[in-house]
Amino acid sequence: MIERKEYLEDLISFKDKKLIKVITGIRRCGKSTMLELFQTYLKENGIEDEQITTVNLEDGDYRGIRTSEALYEYVESKLINNKKNYVFLDEVQQVKNFQEAVDWLYAKKNVDLYITGSNAFLLSGELATLLSGRYVEIKMLPLSFKEYVSAYPNNTNIAALYMNYLQNSSFPGTLELTRKQDIRTYLEGIYNTILIKDIVTRKKISDPSMLQSVVEFMFDNIGNMCSSTKIANAMTSSGRKISVPTVESYLSALTDSFIIYKVGRYDIKGKQYLATGFKYYVADIGLRYFILGTRQADMGHILENIVYLELLRRGYEVYVGKVGSTEVDFIAINAEGKEYYQVSQTVMEEQTLKRELSPLDAIKDHNPKYLLTMDYTPLTSYNGIKQINVLDWLMKE
Repeated sequence: MIERKEYLEDLISFKDKKLIKVITGIRRCGKSTMLELFQTYLKENGIEDEQITTVNLEDGDYRGIRTSEALYEYVESKLINNKKNYVFLDEVQQVKNFQEAVDWLYAKKNVDLYITGSNAFLLSGELATLLSGRYVEIKMLPLSFKEYVSAYPNNTNIAALYMNYLQNSSFPGTLELTRKQDIRTYLEGIYNTILIKDIVTRKKISDPSMLQSVVEFMFDNIGNMCSSTKIANAMTSSGRKISVPTVESYLSALTDSFIIYKVGRYDIKGKQYLATGFKYYVADIGLRYFILGTRQADMGHILENIVYLELLRRGYEVYVGKVGSTEVDFIAINAEGKEYYQVSQTVMEEQTLKRELSPLDAIKDHNPKYLLTMDYTPLTSYNGIKQINVLDWLMKE
């Protein structure tokens, strides 16, 4: 089992704080395993088994718990008086009005509460209002490249591991599978669960094949500027007539399920967030290969996707940067300030190098600027812009 160190450290740092710990992320990204790792940590540090209550709402053993009252009564019956109780509710969105049970449990002084969910609506609307200021969200993603490499300690061919990481998927469960067809079956299971169980059923979508077409379009256009109108027009012209509101509804459902991520734009010179023009990236490139095959595998945009997810993992807010009429791939913002990233498969040709450096050169502030490529060249700097091999960057702390 890969120890997801950063996430585990987050949970440990929030232990016993009067906050509800909400762990969100795409299905099968490792949320349940993370809870198990944390429970092991608790037991190693003096917490007894009877102080830990776990309810996995997708486990058939708990199929009778489908209301907030039933959930609360079950957990309450397990609590030990005069001791701290650690309560873990896995995939809590399966329970109707679950936010009531969460609120009731939170009110108990001897309960430290942890909940997970595979849908962003977990923290939308009523729950976010109800728990305002009383929760912390830990956003989980599938394995980083560094975590993936750690599963193969005897393989030192980093470039080959990178291609496996892309094609075989970053979902932790695929590490136990060696045959390509088994990996495909596993990814098909995740994909169908998200589309059918989480989106079609919940959103009452009447035409699942149209939703599938939108997914294929989005996975085929990672890193491209997209609007709902552009998507609707492109699909209609290819014979799949769809309205703009329907596209918007589908995109909302897909981002809520963490299968795609929507990235807004930031005007660097004007120092403002822009209301139009978005890019989309996907949670896992292995899913992209599963859905589209190897056709039109734009390795430049795939690399962009990997860098975007890594910046999220490292705790940045990420935007596409607008610099006059040009664009910087990513502005990464955290408490310490801004960093700028340009991503390119290769800049060995001088023309390409100039094109990629130009937007970074146009930014006149003194924040760090990076050009990430697959090229193996010595660490190079152009007018303060550092060129770094992207695999080295992915492998660093």
